[in-house]
Amino acid sequence: MHWRTIRTLFLCNILFCQLTVVAVAELRLPSLFTDHMVLQRDEPVPVWGWSDPQATVYVVFAGQTKTTTADENGRWQVTLDPLSVGDPRSLVVEAKQDRLEVKDVLVGEVWICSGQSNMQYALAANADGDLDTLHLPNPNLRYLTVNGVGTQKTCDDFDGAWETDQPGVRKEFSAIGYHFGNRLQGTLGVPIGLIDHSWGGSSCEAWVPREELSGNPLYEPLLKRWDDLVAESDEPAEREKYARIHQDWKNRMLEAVAAGEPIPNWQRPRHQLLSQKRPSNLYHSRVEPLMPMAFRGVIWYQGETNASRAEQYRELFPLMIDTWREHWGQGEFPFYWVQLADYRAEREHPSESDWAELREAQTFTLDRVANTAQVVIIDAGDGIDVHPSDKQLVGDRLARIALTRDYGIEVPYLYPRFVSMEVKEGSIVVELDNVGGGLKTHDKKPVLGFAIAGEERNWVWAEARITGNKRNKVEVSSDEVPEPVAVRYAWADNPVCNLNSSHDLPVTPFRTDDWPMVTAGKH
Repeated sequence: MHWRTIRTLFLCNILFCQLTVVAVAELRLPSLFTDHMVLQRDEPVPVWGWSDPQATVYVVFAGQTKTTTADENGRWQVTLDPLSVGDPRSLVVEAKQDRLEVKDVLVGEVWICSGQSNMQYALAANADGDLDTLHLPNPNLRYLTVNGVGTQKTCDDFDGAWETDQPGVRKEFSAIGYHFGNRLQGTLGVPIGLIDHSWGGSSCEAWVPREELSGNPLYEPLLKRWDDLVAESDEPAEREKYARIHQDWKNRMLEAVAAGEPIPNWQRPRHQLLSQKRPSNLYHSRVEPLMPMAFRGVIWYQGETNASRAEQYRELFPLMIDTWREHWGQGEFPFYWVQLADYRAEREHPSESDWAELREAQTFTLDRVANTAQVVIIDAGDGIDVHPSDKQLVGDRLARIALTRDYGIEVPYLYPRFVSMEVKEGSIVVELDNVGGGLKTHDKKPVLGFAIAGEERNWVWAEARITGNKRNKVEVSSDEVPEPVAVRYAWADNPVCNLNSSHDLPVTPFRTDDWPMVTAGKH
């Protein structure tokens, strides 16, 4: 992408994100409604745009005609009745002398792909991505990438357009999104629309509107740091600087792929007023413009940026999901995420871990927020690369969740989780659920990954063996801890662990203690 194009995106973002909508004389649709788009089936479908104030607007699609009157700012909205899958059709909008036609529109399943760089990670960089890009075009797969720098202003549009499945398009799209959507399309046999608005290095708070954070002592230190930064910064200069840095990272990512080298980490600019880390920036630039579109659900991969504040994430992540649902007006739509993979150096001795605490915060969210599910990939990381390259495994595991929960196709998708513990003489027995036909080790070796401690809280590696009539229990012990009180499993940045369900789904990392967190009080 040339600098001239980047500058154009920057100017477009300014136009899209205003505090008030300026009356327009031309009939206009948001970038969500472009040729090749996919509309959500079996749900009411909002369609909106802008025209002359008070103009009568007609929307025609699939035998339906909806009429409304634009408000004083020229904004209008209609809602189509639930739609069925059919052949490609045109969506026509008319107002006065203006007429817009959105061509090649399909009806099917629409999913949003969100998060940071592991979701943004391109198919071309994926393991066997070169083979994936050789597939023949699939007319029932469509992609939309949402672009735009961060902003503190309300946005009604973004830069982007729907694209059909072609090798050149596919290779630059989210690898996880592609594999998730491709699996759904091949199984369901209906069109799949994928919207990727992820941004590498983004923080969770960037996806939450500021008003939801303000007034809460948990987030006040964070907001104050950013307010202080704003007071001493030149925002217009930062906008152009940031666009250059973001594009430089994308270029280096593609160069690394071509050279067979690890994907470089996102290089943080010194000041990021318009970045993917500032609270509410991405909510306004990449979430708000999609509202109130109809869709099926969200897949999410994020957390690396927030690992140093894992305790805070226990509240922040559920808040983000709840806020999206409340503001979107689409009910408790499905929200499925990927737990952080194993990463960094393996440790010789058990130790505290902010990444383990972030994983725990993600798992806790399952119990706090309805209609959610989690993919565990503690078996699929890369110790030296924060971007594990097997994104097909991740996409397939996400698809398992959606196929079962949203489409009634029963496939194993639940990961074993800690249920209870019993202290016996010299050992602790933990019980797990979701084990299928019973626990096993994926490498057929003795169970690895457990640590045990007594009241003095000194952790040591433990011996462990699978027990129970249903093979749903593990007995954990160590000669070094004659009176144990707690155990942990896969509790490390990069744990060595091997315990799976009979369905080859890894056990969710857990701890039985509630001792102080290493990230406690970090805001």
